[in-house]
Amino acid sequence: MPRLSEVIAALENLWPAERAESWDAVGTVVGEPDQEVSRVLFAVDPVQEVVDEAVKLGADLLVTHHPLYLRGTTTVAASTFKGRVVHTLIKNDIALHVAHTNADTADPGVSDALAGALDLRVVRPLVPDPTDPEGRRGLGRICALDHPLTVRELAARAAQRLPATAQGIRVAGDPEATVRTVAVSGGSGDSLFDHVRAAGVDAFLTADLRHHPASEFTADRAHSPLALLDAAHWATEWPWCELGAAQLDEISDRHGWDLRVHVSKTVTDPWTAHAASAPTSDTMGAPN
Repeated sequence: MPRLSEVIAALENLWPAERAESWDAVGTVVGEPDQEVSRVLFAVDPVQEVVDEAVKLGADLLVTHHPLYLRGTTTVAASTFKGRVVHTLIKNDIALHVAHTNADTADPGVSDALAGALDLRVVRPLVPDPTDPEGRRGLGRICALDHPLTVRELAARAAQRLPATAQGIRVAGDPEATVRTVAVSGGSGDSLFDHVRAAGVDAFLTADLRHHPASEFTADRAHSPLALLDAAHWATEWPWCELGAAQLDEISDRHGWDLRVHVSKTVTDPWTAHAASAPTSDTMGAPN
């Protein structure tokens, strides 16, 4: 049975902390280096529901994509929800390790997992990592479809293949336009619009698209007549949990660790319901 320090070393080899963005908070948050690890749980968010799941599972290590404390803190009091997470982890001898932007740009990384879930063929990174001489690491991925789909069909595929959320998939652009190439980026992606436009793809699938950037991007039809597909943030990053679990499983087999690696299916997307707008033929605009 490996010690936590050995498992963390393996995870750091997959997602080196030095490849995280300077503003990020990755690495081990809670954990005794000498404690033994036999069961690991992967999840997107280090929230109480997931920690309770780890306790029930008997996990020794929780690996999440999102940091617990991204901007620091002055307290871990159990009266705060993040402090309660820390207390629960320590009381139950569960370590917490975070791989965030260092997992986004990894090879394979978050966007590779997203592309795989949608049955897309990865061609190259959307924003290549200049430190990678092989040109495989980087943010986002440019992908090709095995056969053309309409935007409507691609959105339906995403809705079917990604975990179900209240949001589903929002589309901007012509639903009947043909898609042969698509850029994908797990998590918030509207900061990548310039790279998407330069890539010359037919569609961009990501999450957290805001009104003004999306409106300005789609209005520039002369230079970028592509479609936007906006999924839930959590749903676009959840496939990475399965990828990370598979990678750790392979490492465990190679070292003879016999780890039991699990993926949380707890939905931690914050939105819980969706009410569709009623169809109308009124062309006079929004109500007063």
